[in-house]
Amino acid sequence: MICLDTHALLWWTLDPGRLSALAANLCREMEQNGGYASAISIWELGWKIKQGRLDLGMPIEQFVSLVKSNGRLEFVAADERIWLESLALDWTHRDPADRAIVATARELKVPLLTNDRVIQDFLGPDALW
Repeated sequence: MICLDTHALLWWTLDPGRLSALAANLCREMEQNGGYASAISIWELGWKIKQGRLDLGMPIEQFVSLVKSNGRLEFVAADERIWLESLALDWTHRDPADRAIVATARELKVPLLTNDRVIQDFLGPDALW
């Protein structure tokens, strides 16, 4: 199982050609075995839409319904364990969404599928792309 970073979630759903070969294979496995995304990714995408920096071609609510209709990806809400893990990260990165996503993957004990170099450098082998 894997956890998808926000861009991996977006690309898996709407633009799979942007996934690396490994990421595409992992997403195909996820479609069979299940996977995760932090619920903060919904907020992150919605915020970019509100700022005019992203157009999904559909409302965010429809995007979430589309993702959930697959039935294989679970959105994980950030509970106190994830917030505490995000605070405990020995990482200077200040983006709360990225910290919550990393903490979610660590709490679930699964690799994070991400193309973000900053996250890859921090997580090392626990970040896949």
